[in-house]
Amino acid sequence: MIYKKFILFCIAFNVTLLTLSAQDLHYSQFYNAPLAVNPALTGIFNGDKRVSVSLRDQWRTVSVPWFTMSLGYDMKIYPKKSNKTFFGAGAHFNFDRQGDSNLSLLNLNLSGSVTRILTENHLITGGLMLGFANRGFDFEELTWDNQFVQGVGFDQTIGSGENFDFENVSFLESALGLNYRYQKTARTKLDLGIGAFHLINANTDYVESNRYKQKLPIRLSLYGIGTIQLTERLDLQLDALYQRQDAYEELLFGGYVDIYLDQSRGKEKNLHLGIGYRTSGSLYPKLAFEWQKRFFIAASWDIELSQFGRDHQAFGPEVHFNYLITDVKPPKIFKVCPIF
Repeated sequence: MIYKKFILFCIAFNVTLLTLSAQDLHYSQFYNAPLAVNPALTGIFNGDKRVSVSLRDQWRTVSVPWFTMSLGYDMKIYPKKSNKTFFGAGAHFNFDRQGDSNLSLLNLNLSGSVTRILTENHLITGGLMLGFANRGFDFEELTWDNQFVQGVGFDQTIGSGENFDFENVSFLESALGLNYRYQKTARTKLDLGIGAFHLINANTDYVESNRYKQKLPIRLSLYGIGTIQLTERLDLQLDALYQRQDAYEELLFGGYVDIYLDQSRGKEKNLHLGIGYRTSGSLYPKLAFEWQKRFFIAASWDIELSQFGRDHQAFGPEVHFNYLITDVKPPKIFKVCPIF
C-alpha cells in the first residue's frame, strides 16, 4: 500500500515539475481571459472599460491540485485628433498554485495596445506586455525517494539528498502580440491573432549551476474566435486556440450557441450553451449568462477522459466574470441655428 502511494506521488510530482519548468497557466475558456493569450487583445471588446475575474480549480481529487486565479482591468483610450486610431491600456494579475509543494506563480503585468481602423469593418491591433513574476515552492512540504526504506516504509528523519539554492526566483515578464478583427456588426465578428510570451529569456531554475542553462521557453499562442448571427434570437460562436511552449503543446476548440432571451433596451438577457475539447484528453461543457450587455458570468467543467482521470475523478471547474462599462459619448459640435 505504501509503495502504491509512493508511485502515485512520483507521477504527480513529476507532472508538477514539468508544469513548472515549461508550461504557463491556461484556461479552457481562453476567450474570457484574453490578456493571458495576447496583449494585443487589450481594449478589444464592445465597451470602454472592462473588469475581469477568472478562477480555475483542477485535479483536486489527486495529488496535484492546481488552482489558478486571474484579475484584469483594461480600457480604451481615444485620441482627440484621430478617428482612425485608438489605444488600449490594462493591468493583469495572475496567481497559480500546484501540488503538495505549493508550487506557485505570482505575476503582475501591464499591457498596452494600438489599434488602426483600416476600413469600417477591418481593424489591426499590436500589443505589448511587460511585468514582474515570482515562482517558488515549499521545500518542507515535499517527501523524497530516499525517505522510503525497503521493509520499513516512510522515514521523514532521513535527509532528502536534494540540494536547492533557491526556493523562490523572480524574473521579468514580456510579450508581444498581433490581432486582426473583422466586424460586420456587433453580433457578427472574427478575431485572429498570435501572441508570444517570455521574449526576455528568464532564468527560473532553483539550482545555481543550471540558471544559465535552463531558461523559461517562449510560449506561442495562435487563436481564432468567430461569432455569426444566425437568426434574430440565435448566434453561433466558434473558437480555437493552439499553444506551444518548448516540447509542450495543446489545442483547444469548441463552440457556443448564444440565445437572446430578451432584447428590450436595458433588459437584455443572453444564455450561452456550448462544449469544447482539449486534445490532451478532456471535454468541457460550458454555459454563460449575459445581462444588460454589462454583466457576464461563464462556467465550464473539464472532464478528464484518460483512464487515470476516470479512476480518480479528475475534474476541472472554471468560472469567469466580466463587467463592461460603456461611457456616454459627448455629442458632436453642431450649430444651434442655420447660417444663411
